[in-house]
This record gives sequence, structure tokens and C-alpha cells, in this order.
Amino acid sequence: MIRVVLVDDEPMVCAHLRTILGSADDIDVVDEAFDGAAGVEAVVRHRPDVVLMDLRMPGVDGLTAIGRIGALPEPPVVVALTTFDSDRHVVRALRAGAAGFLLKSTPPEDLVGLVRVAADGHTVMSPAATRRLLASAAGRDGERERRARLLAGLTAREADVLACLGEGLPNAGIAARLHLSETTVKGYVSQVLAKLGCVNRTQAGLLAFEAGLRVSG
Repeated sequence: MIRVVLVDDEPMVCAHLRTILGSADDIDVVDEAFDGAAGVEAVVRHRPDVVLMDLRMPGVDGLTAIGRIGALPEPPVVVALTTFDSDRHVVRALRAGAAGFLLKSTPPEDLVGLVRVAADGHTVMSPAATRRLLASAAGRDGERERRARLLAGLTAREADVLACLGEGLPNAGIAARLHLSETTVKGYVSQVLAKLGCVNRTQAGLLAFEAGLRVSG
């Protein structure tokens, strides 16, 4: 079973999501919370696999809660919930450790599948929407210089793997693209995450997006 915690300050949104996810035999919504602080408490109490986290909430907001959850031992996958795919808070959420984002308008028939994808450890976000978000945030807060410093420490093969992460490819897809074994790809992904100081594949992929990284050759 995929254990899910819902965090949104609108009870109707939580009820809607619970109804949709509850229709799946392999998903169990174990708790709902209506602010970030309660969301962190629910995660500690229930140890879910996936958290769907609203970003804009009074009190402790979603961004703060994502950071607190990421600091927990063996944190769950957190997927940001947003109303608009142009919301700049999404970029901050991804940088804080969210594994992706979903629009609250996501069709019910797609939501269950996307939660399963997140639980499997894959990125959940629209590449086109992410590129729009990054374009709006480009060049801020010395990000260009920070990215250049981080990427300079990668080997050519590690940079290729990072570029594949930026395309949202799973390990099997990276292996096929770069003509490597999946075991070798797993090793490279671990090395890339360690060198970049990223907590998950999504953060690393975000760097690749920001830098416009492409597979060499």
C-alpha cells in the first residue's frame, strides 16, 4: 500500500483528494492536515510514503514544512500542490526538496497514476511548465554562479547522467540513452547527488534544467 498524507488549508480540497485517491486499491490516505506544522506532525506520526503539500497556507506554509520534512530521518516523497503552473513558489519548493509538483486541477483519472509514479521515486512535474518557471527565476540570487561552481566538479559522464535527470528519465531510460547498465547508472546518480549536495533526483534535475544541460555527443 502507498500511504499518503494530504496537507491543504482548505478541507474541501483534502476531501476531494481523499475521494479520488481512496478509489485506488493500493493507496491509503492515512491523515489530513490543514497547515504545515500539522502536516509535519502527521508525517512523524504516520510515516507515509507520499505527502501532497499545498504551498500557500497561513501559519507554517508549505515551503517551510517541506524543509522540515526533508530534515527527518528517511523522509517521505513530498509533492507540491499548486493552483498555477506559473507559481514561482514551485521552484522554491523543488529546491527545498520536493520531488515534483501537481496542479490542483489535475484530472482525477491522472492523479492516482501520478501518486504511484512519485511513490516509485520518479519525478512528477511537467517539463514544459518547469521550463517556464525556471525562465522566470533565471539569474536571481547568484544562481548562475552557484550552478557553474557545482557543475564544474562533475566528470563528463556524470554531466551526461545529470542531463538525463533533467529530462526526467528513470534509471532504465538513462541506461538506454548512455549505453550503460542500470547498476552503473545507479552508481553515477549517487555520485552526482553527493557532489551537487542534492537530496533527490528532482533537485539534481532542476539544476540541469537551470543550466540548460544536454547530453554530450
